[in-house]
Amino acid sequence: MSLLAFITWDVSPIIAEIGPLTLRWYGLLFMSGFVFGTFILSHIYKSERVSPRWVDVITIYMLVGTVVGARLGHCLFYDPEYYLTPENFLKIFKIWEGGLASHGATIGILLACWLFARNNKFDYLWVLDRIVIVVALGGAMIRLGNLMNSEIVGEPTDKPWAFVFVHDAEHLKPVTRPLPAGAVQVAAVPATSADGSPTYRLLAKGTPVAPDAPMAVPRHPTQIYEALFCFVLLALLYSMWNRTKDHTPRGLLFGLFVVLLFTQRFLGEFLKENQVSFEDKLPLNMGQLLSIPLILAGVWVLLRAGKNPNNPYGYAPRDLEPEEENNKPVAKLR
Repeated sequence: MSLLAFITWDVSPIIAEIGPLTLRWYGLLFMSGFVFGTFILSHIYKSERVSPRWVDVITIYMLVGTVVGARLGHCLFYDPEYYLTPENFLKIFKIWEGGLASHGATIGILLACWLFARNNKFDYLWVLDRIVIVVALGGAMIRLGNLMNSEIVGEPTDKPWAFVFVHDAEHLKPVTRPLPAGAVQVAAVPATSADGSPTYRLLAKGTPVAPDAPMAVPRHPTQIYEALFCFVLLALLYSMWNRTKDHTPRGLLFGLFVVLLFTQRFLGEFLKENQVSFEDKLPLNMGQLLSIPLILAGVWVLLRAGKNPNNPYGYAPRDLEPEEENNKPVAKLR
């Protein structure tokens, strides 16, 4: 007998509603990646004699780049026919209605780091080599947010650790008798979500249901798979940086991050449900197609890592010590 059974995931995505304010798990976890990431990045910068005041600056660049890139990525990669019409164009700015894409976030982060490096006299790859450590943490927190939202679910499976996503309205199945192992019947909630899509609740045992009531079936918890991978990637990148610090070969951590993350993304997509219907007609889904050029770019950076004799480790303003010197108290004359 298995030690595990199918896990019925009946968690509300909402933490609390305070008047007009709705506090959601996704938003909390999304922001926690930035908050905890600043502590890690401050430690990295201090260890390399770079003032931690730069962390506040790059965090602003990163926040804007991540949100704008992720939103535009979703609208342009996954649903351009909807968002690029005159009547729906302004909905691109309605981020609270959902729809963020990690590949778009990657492009936004690359652009944000380039602007930060150019404006503040940092080496671009030096910035990327350090920022990917905290991006791995952010990726893990976002995937946990996806779990709390019951979104980006996996294909049906009979694995004993499978999750039954009660609130995933997009991937419910027509009911069959008898119910498959682990499946549960659900019913639509009378109130609808902010964007008008239906939500569902788990029916109590013995509740009378209509013969055609939908069911939720066990699926791969792909959000957990990706979150765990990102935590492992965080540990790997940090340990590699910690061994070499300011002698880290320029581009090594960034190239490794891109290759590993998007290889995992490419392979992991085989366990996921397609997010939009047009993907069903493609040999690979959109997430896989977008991952391929990023993997190739990462390999190219890896092959060149640290091989520039004039700039093997990158550079950054080593301004921590002068700043500390200026902040020392002045001795009083006696």
